[in-house]
This record gives sequence, structure tokens and C-alpha cells, in this order.
Amino acid sequence: MSDPPRPALIARAAARVEARANAQLKRLLVTQDSREGASLVRDGQRLRNFASNDYLGLAQHPGVRAALVEGVQRFGVGSGAAHLLGGHFEPHRALEQSFAEWLGYRRALLFASGYQANLGVPMALLERGEYVVEDKLNHASLIDAAALARAHLVRYPHADAQGAARQLARVPPSSAALLMTDGVFSMDGDVAPLAALSGVARAANATLMVDDAHGCGVVGPDGRGSVAASGLDSDHVPLLTVTLGKAFGTCGGLVLGDTDLIEALLQFARPYVYSTALPPALAHSTLAALAIVRGDEGSVLRARLHQSIARWRAGAAQLGLPVLDSSTAIQPLKLGDATSALDAQAFLARRGFFVGAIRSPTVPQGQARLRITLSALHGDQDIDALLGSCAEWWVRRARND
Repeated sequence: MSDPPRPALIARAAARVEARANAQLKRLLVTQDSREGASLVRDGQRLRNFASNDYLGLAQHPGVRAALVEGVQRFGVGSGAAHLLGGHFEPHRALEQSFAEWLGYRRALLFASGYQANLGVPMALLERGEYVVEDKLNHASLIDAAALARAHLVRYPHADAQGAARQLARVPPSSAALLMTDGVFSMDGDVAPLAALSGVARAANATLMVDDAHGCGVVGPDGRGSVAASGLDSDHVPLLTVTLGKAFGTCGGLVLGDTDLIEALLQFARPYVYSTALPPALAHSTLAALAIVRGDEGSVLRARLHQSIARWRAGAAQLGLPVLDSSTAIQPLKLGDATSALDAQAFLARRGFFVGAIRSPTVPQGQARLRITLSALHGDQDIDALLGSCAEWWVRRARND
């Protein structure tokens, strides 16, 4: 009997895309023409933007923009090399030191993205066959990190510290174990039970790592993130990753920890060693963003954001909208099926709003939603107008059911 024909990779991939499209699950790349404040322009239509992770509006802040221009003039548009081969500039060093000091860690290491930062940690620390224990709703980068480290991945029910304890209890005593969780979950907007997870990690002699991409800058005292909001510090959470493309409005990611950790990452974290360094001009502009976050203006921006969150949640409750329980800027409107999510997204676009329709596999099957994100740039009128249009769609759906 002859061997079956070798799969044609591109044709097979095309068939998978077609199947996803038929299931209303195909992702689409939409180009925006420009943005100003809380609005963007797409195909000539101005839309109020409720899909951005720019929670404090710093991506458009005059001071941050001016710092980027100044950085380009001083350092050029790119770093020109990996950090270890001459691409490490003074703004990189200053950014690492400033974040470490602000968040209470000994050292920090700057990566080109938060995704790379998350990938680098398990690759540097774990040996083949050791264990990663994760929340089932962790970000994709944390799931991929375990695979790239060639670790055994076991997952526990969402936000269930005792579930994490049960999984850690199954790890062989001879194996290292890394317990990883989002601080703020990117699709649900809720906060992990970090205090309980810290206790679980200590009891199991495991190392706790928190990805605070959506918390740092906007959550907790002085915006220092979900770890500080939980009353914890570097003794409780020895490994912290922070993303700069959310509340700080720029790009990149940081791993924070003690000196031994950072030195190990310098040697063994392949995404760091083999990637061109973040442009120093971007690091320079992020220093300006960090100064805003830490200062009086940052306090005002966070207060404005949290006022908008409270206004949105009160209005949604009054209108009976199916919002998930979230105290953060991520306010999902759970709709169930992909068709409803796409229909609601299109309806809101006709009303002048841009929101994200999130479907499987980003969220589990049957849990499609609108991922509504709030920003300090939104005013009361923006919030009230979106609430009214969401309620209009919800009533229309009820009539059609």
C-alpha cells in the first residue's frame, strides 16, 4: 500500500480559515485612518473607540509624544542590535531601574513586547519536563510559554486558588513548579486571588509569577497594579511581568524580580538574547509616561477612569445588560454566540461606536462577548451614549428571539 499524499500546507491552512469563517469565527484586520482623543476614523467614519487598551490616554499625551520625538532626535528610530550586542542604551537602563524602584523589586529587564517577556521566563528557568500550573483563562502568551519551555502544563479552574493547590500537590517533589496567573484577566476583567495564590505557592514550594499587563498603571495604590492592590510585594510575588502597551501607551514589556532572576534571563531567555532591542526612543517616551502615571496627573487620570467604570456599571445594571463582574477598565458584555456578538458589533458601529467582538477560540465556545474597554479619555456623554445603544440592541434581540 502506498503512503498517503503529503499534506499541502497552504491549502490545508486555507481550508481551516474557510471553516472558521463559516462558523462566524474568522478574525478580520481592520485599518484605522487616524485617531483623536476617544475617537478614531475608519473609512471616513468617526467612531467612539471602546476597544483600546490605552486606559489612561497616554498614547496620545502631548508630553509622551514630545518625549518620543526627542528620543528619535537623540537616539534614532531603532536600536540597531540586540541588547547584548550594542543595542542597550541609557533610556533602556533608566526604564528598567525606574520600574524596579517604583514597584519594589531589585531589578527589571526590558523586552521588546509583553508577549516576549512572558515567553522568556519559563524558557530561562525550567528544565524539560518540569511543571507549569496555570489559570485556565490565562493569556495566550503564558500558555505558549509553557510549551516553548517543554514543560508539563496543568491548569486549574479560573480564579480557584484551591484548584491551584490541588494541581501543585500532584507535581512530583523532585520537580520545580512555576505557578502563573494573569493579575487582571484580559477578557473577563476580573482580578486574580493573588493573596491566596501566594499562600498556595509558598505551601507547595512553587514560584509565583504574575502577568500584570492590564493592572499596572491603573489598579491599586498609585496605580502600582494588582499585586499592590492585593497588599502583596516582591516577597509574595517574586516574578512580575508588566506590559507597556496598555496603561503606559507605548510598547514593550518588563520582567521584574531579584538579581539572580534577571541575571538568569540575561543568559537564557531566548526572546531577549536573540531579539533586536526596543527602540531607545520608545524607552525614552515610556519614561515620560511613567512620570505621568506616578505623578498628580496620573492620579487624576485614574480617578477619571474609575468614575467612568462606576458610571458604566451603574447604567448597565439599571438597563439589565449582561455585564460580567469586573471592577477594571475591561467591561465585557456577555452575549453567548458568535453571531450575536458580530451583530451587536455591527449595530454599534452604525451608531458610531467601535467595540471588539470576542469569540472562540479567544474565549470558550458559547461565551462570545463584546469586550468594552474604558479610558480616561471617555466622558460621561460617551458612556451614556454607549449604554443607550447597547440597550437598544438588547431590546431588539429580545424581540427577535
